[in-house]
Amino acid sequence: MDWRDLPPLAALRAFAAFVETGSVVEAGAALNVSHAAISQQLRALEAHLGVSLLDRSGRAMVLTPDGEILAQGCSDGFASIARAVALVTGAEAARPLHISPTPSFAAAWLMPRLSEFRAVHPGINLVLNPTADLVTLSPGGVDVSIRYGVGGWDGLDDELLLETSMVVVAAPALVAGHDTTDLTRLGELPWLEEVGTSESTRWLETKGAMGGLRGVLTQVPGNLMLDGARDGQGLAVTVRAFVEADIQAGRLIVLHEDAIPGAGYHLVTRPGVPRPALRAFVKWIRKAARG
Repeated sequence: MDWRDLPPLAALRAFAAFVETGSVVEAGAALNVSHAAISQQLRALEAHLGVSLLDRSGRAMVLTPDGEILAQGCSDGFASIARAVALVTGAEAARPLHISPTPSFAAAWLMPRLSEFRAVHPGINLVLNPTADLVTLSPGGVDVSIRYGVGGWDGLDDELLLETSMVVVAAPALVAGHDTTDLTRLGELPWLEEVGTSESTRWLETKGAMGGLRGVLTQVPGNLMLDGARDGQGLAVTVRAFVEADIQAGRLIVLHEDAIPGAGYHLVTRPGVPRPALRAFVKWIRKAARG
């Protein structure tokens, strides 16, 4: 990299502040300079690059396509700088480790094992926020996400933590006498579904099974869905790893299984050097998953 080709940092800061606030007046206030100084820095930046970053034809300035590209680069770059500063100054050390697993993974796998992590790392505070949403991982926010899929989320690092297939299960008594060879023919039976969008509901939608459900559908929290399935209250879609013991014991039987190589729960993090608390958690959960 030839550092002489980069624009002045002050101009990039002014541009990033304008993008974030949407006006030269608020950008000036954010950087404690006049709005005239911001305008001057923006024009100097365009002159340095030889491209138009802002469309000034309307009442308000808006980003040009080139401006959009630079805005994303500045956002990523300054966020990385801020994270690095926080790491070297120790500001991140006191912040709790923010973990965002899916509700099913949290209830069936993570929570029963989390005391093991606390025993090894009693000084690390945790924030556990189960959600089926694909949350944004950002400096100062969510540190690590645990998602179901085959990996490959743009701009993020991921590794397969727990490979497991998706299954439709039921108590033997519930399906006795019913044809269970075709997933779409199970629609007349009662079903249990996790409240909200989850890995199981997405799977059902891809299989076209949701439209064929004609029986009673009961939505329950994820931690109650499997209890209901064991009691014979309905069919349930889950990952095999969570019910393997029930399958082996005969409490549940597998009616359908969808095994895709590489599918399972992935540990998802931002690229770059993890802070110590995240590094400790990743090391622990890898070992726990292998066990």
